[in-house]
Amino acid sequence: MTEAQPILEVKNLKQYFKVSRKFTVKAVDGISFKIMPGQTYGLVGESGSGKSTTGRSIIRLYKPTDGEVIFNGKNISGKMSKEELKLLRTKMQMIFQDPMACLNPRRKVMDIIAEGLDIHHEYSSQAEREQKVYDMLELVGLSKEHANRYPHQFSGGQRQRIGIARALVMRPELVIADEAISALDVSIQAQVVNLMKKIQKKTNTAYLFIAHDLSMVKYISDHIGVLHLGHLVETGTTDEIFNNPIHPYTKSLLSAIPEPNPRVEKYRKSASYDYKTSGIDYHKGTEHLVDGTHYVLATDEEFKEWTKK
Repeated sequence: MTEAQPILEVKNLKQYFKVSRKFTVKAVDGISFKIMPGQTYGLVGESGSGKSTTGRSIIRLYKPTDGEVIFNGKNISGKMSKEELKLLRTKMQMIFQDPMACLNPRRKVMDIIAEGLDIHHEYSSQAEREQKVYDMLELVGLSKEHANRYPHQFSGGQRQRIGIARALVMRPELVIADEAISALDVSIQAQVVNLMKKIQKKTNTAYLFIAHDLSMVKYISDHIGVLHLGHLVETGTTDEIFNNPIHPYTKSLLSAIPEPNPRVEKYRKSASYDYKTSGIDYHKGTEHLVDGTHYVLATDEEFKEWTKK
């Protein structure tokens, strides 16, 4: 059996922003991971750790400073030909964090969802265009009647569904969901995540799921990458990360998840982690294999220290 090819492979991606002559922000500093077709890769970390920047660099909203992004076997990090651009624009889509800010308030839902179809001429008649939009609305749990309304007539959860429909109407192979649920109520979050899982089963779309809510990431992801200060400090399957966290930063993140049981919650201790005082230098660390697909960024001494029972 030949090994399946990853739909997306990120190799040593760097994204720097020059703020002034002397100061450059290293938002993403040499991260590597891959996503398999039909799987979900969860990228977690606190605010400002470089998650959204990673997503935006992959989809080329930013031009990567260094490194390679290989999508569907084609390198899309450098200069792209017309064909590659079309592949990127149709087969990779993004769902943004704020559903109101990314929907044009002056356009009807029908035109918002059909925007990609219009640009790439993906239909032969007006009836086909309408049918594609209606099918999408149904897929995300909205009805045909919604097509003639404007974004302000919807609730936050419904707007996010419209955003999902707009991303999925192009039948993409990879969807980057950038904090797609963080602006929603908890009950709506569950609905949207369940919806995304259902659509994934149906269409075999791969997701890069960017979030800071670990319980949601645990629920939806097959693999998880923990990002801190632009470095991927730990990566592995969901079970590997949750059952055996190695890096102190991962441990501190996991220890902050509230327990639903009040008796247990009362005695839960959260571990604190401060990079400045921890004595850890991410630049000195290299990838160490824990087991299976579980890697951690550490120096040899740190790795010995963290893995001893």
